[in-house]
Amino acid sequence: MPTLNLPTADGALSPFTMSTPKDFPTRANRPFNRIAYSAAHVVADPLSDADPWVEAAIDWDATIAYRVKLYDLGLGVAEAMDTAQRGMGLDWAASQELIRRSLEAARHIPGARIACGAGTDHLEPIPDLTLDDVIRAYEEQVEFVEGQGGRIILMASRALAACAKTPDDYAKVYDRILGQVREPVMIHWLGEMFDPALAGYWGHADHLEAMNVCLDLLAANASRIDGIKISLLDKDKEITMRRRLPDGVRMYTGDDFNYAELIAGDEVGYSDALLGIFDAIAPAASAALDAFAGGDGDRFHDILAPTVPLSRHIFRAPTRFYKTGVVFMAWLNGHQDHFVMVGGQQSTRSLLHLAELFRLADAAGLLRDPDLASNRMAALLATHGVAA
Repeated sequence: MPTLNLPTADGALSPFTMSTPKDFPTRANRPFNRIAYSAAHVVADPLSDADPWVEAAIDWDATIAYRVKLYDLGLGVAEAMDTAQRGMGLDWAASQELIRRSLEAARHIPGARIACGAGTDHLEPIPDLTLDDVIRAYEEQVEFVEGQGGRIILMASRALAACAKTPDDYAKVYDRILGQVREPVMIHWLGEMFDPALAGYWGHADHLEAMNVCLDLLAANASRIDGIKISLLDKDKEITMRRRLPDGVRMYTGDDFNYAELIAGDEVGYSDALLGIFDAIAPAASAALDAFAGGDGDRFHDILAPTVPLSRHIFRAPTRFYKTGVVFMAWLNGHQDHFVMVGGQQSTRSLLHLAELFRLADAAGLLRDPDLASNRMAALLATHGVAA
């Protein structure tokens, strides 16, 4: 197996010999007994003349091809979410094209499950923003997604967080939008660890107080809500909320630290999944969910256990930079030909971080072609002046 000299925290280089990858299937064998969405990344176009800090240049063919691979693995696609760098390099104009193309591709794949993010990220961050501005922005994006035949993930709004004065302001906005949707939507509560601009969402800095506001909203609109995805990286808070959900409202875990035990559930209930890490570990996630659907809980945990250290590393603080690790994994595994990101965000993580990610991905058996992965890691090392 290939051996590389990888940097370590003390500034030295240490030989690392790769292990044999696990033989995960490339297609799902049976329906899962949990709903599982992968929040999918976008593939940048490295040959575009667009300035990456100003304009998003997307390789549409590679972006859609990766979504087809996710469908083959039995996973759904949560489209135009933060994993796709929504509001973090991917603007609303590019998001519209992404949603349109992704929905069109899904129509030709039997059983493909897809839902699309609708938010307010096209609003200019002006000081005198009002709740009515936020409502109109949500309405515009919801109308577009529904007009394309898509299901809605109602994304958290930076604009709402900036202009809301009380919890009642959140209720006013969400009640207005939920009163108009054609079919039940998913609500996304994205924590401030993912986006600092969302601190104090639902009108409270304390998550448990915020949870009460959110639960009241869910109860008042239960018939219009399929479920809620919470991304707080705290399993106890998720379980607490899960046990208080109105009948018929699902919990979709967004906890990239504790997903295995939350999906498995307990004697009271379980979480379905809408996870960014399912982009990076898609083959393992599919194999684990297949085993679980077949009644083999031990294999489910055996497969996912070594992916958890990898996920916690990818999503470590500053968590908002996790997308770099997701795209790095896609490059190492040959799902794209380059390590270039929308907005130039390949630069948001250090070489040490990426070297440790490489080790953890190898330990989880997720580097499917060791020669390819080692050659690409060596190329990255070379750009940093390190001889592999």
